[in-house]
Amino acid sequence: MEDLYLGNYIKEIFLDSDTTVAVISGIPSATDAGNILPPDKMAETRDVINRLAASQRLIAHGLVSPNKGTADLDEMRRQAADLRISAWKCYTGLPMGNPPKPWRVDDEKVAYPMLEASRRLGIKNICLHKGLPLQGGVEEYWHPRDLERAARDFPDLNFIVYHSAFHSLRPAMEAARDEFRTSSRVDWVTDLCDIRLRNPGLTNIYAELGATFGQMVITSPLVCGHVLGMLVQAFGADHVLWGTDSIWWGSPQWQIEALRRFTMPESLMKRFGYRPLTPDVKAQIFGLNGARVYGIDPGLHRNPVPPDYVSKLKAAYLDEGPRPSLTQYGWVLQG
Repeated sequence: MEDLYLGNYIKEIFLDSDTTVAVISGIPSATDAGNILPPDKMAETRDVINRLAASQRLIAHGLVSPNKGTADLDEMRRQAADLRISAWKCYTGLPMGNPPKPWRVDDEKVAYPMLEASRRLGIKNICLHKGLPLQGGVEEYWHPRDLERAARDFPDLNFIVYHSAFHSLRPAMEAARDEFRTSSRVDWVTDLCDIRLRNPGLTNIYAELGATFGQMVITSPLVCGHVLGMLVQAFGADHVLWGTDSIWWGSPQWQIEALRRFTMPESLMKRFGYRPLTPDVKAQIFGLNGARVYGIDPGLHRNPVPPDYVSKLKAAYLDEGPRPSLTQYGWVLQG
């Protein structure tokens, strides 16, 4: 089953799409035994795929849950040293710890020790699941309001807002369409944009499009254009990052093609003053912005994953053995 899962991931991402480099991410759990994709497995997947391609094709997130208590700081140090992770993935609305409770990224007692530890470890990217409230979480803690103070207090860290804080999947999509007829608001994307508009010098907040673009471009292209226009207008074209949430939605190729073909509706440019989504803007969103955030050179050569990757998986695992990977690569985002 391990080979099947990994084989399917490679097929969907690297053979069935134009993805150059991907980020593998996960969801924290109360116990390691309950986690279907723990940090060690993400790092192992990264190493196997990069070995298969003999070049950088994947980077890995680590998982951090400061509401678990001080023991999580030790886990951060382990992931940074042993797994060489490229960013932290955080879920503020998931209750953890004893007693279980959610957390805010601007909480000086809970979150700030984690942010200070990340700074010491040299990991600048803090990826926060915002919007899309998850089952079992506390809805108000998925709101992006806690970003404003944290980003101001830690200007040397990048706060990457996953899903651009879009409030929910369907049925909220219908509510967003209805609201757009009479209002320019889109819950909670507008609230996220307002943070930047209130603080034009706050340049360390980035909007990531995973799941948000894919669901909107199909169900309501006009709202999709409004959200893209709003994000670019508030944050700048250099602060919007591509994301697909694949392989939850299958291969990301359909979303890649959708953004390539998408044009800003004339009605939105007239109503809100949005600029066209030029090839330069799309190139920034597709990968140049992510490459800059992760500190990589987008011009580096990268080899394709071999088409007979399935037969090579077992050999790659056996060749790896119990040793840590000897292959070290720079960090490159999806391009």
